[in-house]
This record gives sequence, C-alpha cells and structure tokens, in this order.
Amino acid sequence: MRNYKIILVSAALVAAVSACSDKAVINGTLTGATDTDVIVKQLSGNGMTVLDTVKTNSAGAYSYKVEVPEGQPEFIYIFKDDLKVASLLLQKGDKVKVVSDTLGSYTVEGSEESEKLRTVEQDFASFLDRFATAVEAGDQAGASKEYVNYYRSCVKFVLENPYSLSSVPVLYQKVNENFPIFSQSSDAIIFQNLHDSLALVYPKSAYVSGLKKEAERRFNVLNLEHQMRNAGEMSYPDINLPSIDGTKKRLSEVDSKAVLIYFWTASDASQKMFNQDILLPLYNQYHPKGLEVYAVSLDTDKGVWADAVRDQELPWINVCDGLGASCPVVGTYNLTQGLPVAYLLVDGDFSGDAISDEASLRKALSKNL
Repeated sequence: MRNYKIILVSAALVAAVSACSDKAVINGTLTGATDTDVIVKQLSGNGMTVLDTVKTNSAGAYSYKVEVPEGQPEFIYIFKDDLKVASLLLQKGDKVKVVSDTLGSYTVEGSEESEKLRTVEQDFASFLDRFATAVEAGDQAGASKEYVNYYRSCVKFVLENPYSLSSVPVLYQKVNENFPIFSQSSDAIIFQNLHDSLALVYPKSAYVSGLKKEAERRFNVLNLEHQMRNAGEMSYPDINLPSIDGTKKRLSEVDSKAVLIYFWTASDASQKMFNQDILLPLYNQYHPKGLEVYAVSLDTDKGVWADAVRDQELPWINVCDGLGASCPVVGTYNLTQGLPVAYLLVDGDFSGDAISDEASLRKALSKNL
C-alpha cells in the first residue's frame, strides 16, 4: 500500500513539474516527406528567427518543444525548405498535433488559438486569389468589392476575438508592400482597442507592445490629418529651420506652385545616392515647371549634413537644426517609420499621403506638374 502511495505521489510531482514547464510540445507529421529536415521558426519583430532544424522519421513524423513563458504566447512556423507547412500560436503547456502536406495544407489539434490562426491565413489566401483574379480580368469594381468585403470580415473577426492574439496578424495583412488591408487612418482606433483588450490578458507579450507602438504611429497620422483639416488658410504644419548659412528658412514662405517637403539624413549613404540618382534628375526636370524642394535633414552632426549638401551641390532649400530624432518635425510629420519620406504640396495643399519610394514620387510629380 505504501509503495502504491509513493507511486501516486511521484506521478503527481511529475504532473506538477510538467504543468510548470515553460514549454509547448509540437507533434507533427509531414506526409510524403520521410527523413526530411523541417525548420522551426519564431516570429520576431518584423521577421522570423530560426529556432531549430528537426528531421522527420521514416513515417514523416517529428517532435519539438518550444519555450513559451507564462502569459507570452508565441507565433511558431514550420517550414520545409522555403515552404511554410504550418502556422501555430502556442501557449505554455500546449500539446499540439499537426499534420501537413508538402503543398502547404495542414490540420492542427490541441490548440484553439492555432486553429484560429490557421483559419485567418486560409481566409486571407482565399481573398488574395479572388482579388488577383478580378484584377487580372480588368474588373476594377469586382476587385474593389472583394477588398471591401474582406476588410469588413477582418474587422468582424477582430471585434469577435478581442482577447486572442490571432487577431494581431489580421491587422498587418497586405495585398502587396504598398497596399495594407487596414490602410485607413481611422483604423488607428481598431489597433488601439485591440491593444487595450489584449493588454489585460497578455501584458508582457512583445506582440502586444508592438501593437501599442503601431497604434500610436497611426494616431500620429490621424492627428496630422486633423491638423491639416483645421489649419485654416495654411493646410500644413509650418517648418522654420536654419539653412547652411545659419539663416532660417520658413516652409510657408517658399513661393512655388509645388513644394516637395523632403525628410532625409546625410549619415545614410543610400539616401545620399537617392539624392544623386533620383531626386536631382527629377528636380532638374520639374523645377522649370514650378517645383521646389524643401529638404529637412534629421542629422545630429550638422557638419556631415553640410558637407553632403556642398559635395553633392544640392540646389534646393536645405535645412537642419542638428536635433535628429528630437527635431519637432519628427512628431508633426509622423517620421517614425524610417527615411527618406516626402510630402508634396501643390498650391499650398497636400496632394496625397507620404511618399517613400521612387515610383510614388514620379507618379505624384507627373500628376501635379
């Protein structure tokens, strides 16, 4: 009888230790892929970090344990070469069974959050197929309808799952690099509300912290638009910074049909190349038609900036206060996502959203000049 009790106590201890373990267990099968390497990756920032490589056995089975701290679920992805064969959202103590094929289809058991994530990705892939079909057929109305319907379904999913981290990737989906699903400035409210809900459940999650930063960025954009709508005769926040000779140059005093407000830094070699290879030819082409450039440097070393302006013989208005990221324009013009960034003013009004690539810049200039 005593031995029996000892066995029961030992079993209870093992169970307690197992329950306290900061791990989730993946038991997977990759059909048709025996003795094959599968790569385990974890979402990290804007990319993925490789955790490990695991080999399947003669039946295509593999097993892996993932560190998942309490209250900090992790997005884990299984790859075969470059093909993603499973997406998982794992919590501490999860034991999931995943069955995948080499075409990217899979099923998952033992994790409600992972199943939600699977559904999210499946619905997105289906939307992309329908949207692409409409675009290829030249059916602009059909493509627009597909987008609107999908956007609404995404909003519904987020509202119905405010305490699930599976809602987070929904907000970051993109048709392409320049076409996010949640592209309206008012979407800042959706980002903020989801963050507030998730922070109650997962206050330590890095994904929730990232959501807060994105919500703040979007509210900065929303506030900028609000300032422009309520600026009266001046439809943009004014800038008054010193030029190379020390005299201040005010943006509102630039007398040109179109003014490109250009934010950059001379400490980045690629941005100096952008000046030389892209901006100068465009300036020479459009300056006779009424274009002026008001270039704001966010360098902290004014000597580096001044040398670049002189060496490159930049002919436009160049200003810099040497404060870098502390310069007031960073918040006013929402410059938190990297440089270069430009805004085009035409007859004193913004012609569109921020411009951060050559194609958009050429399109804006050709449209307005």
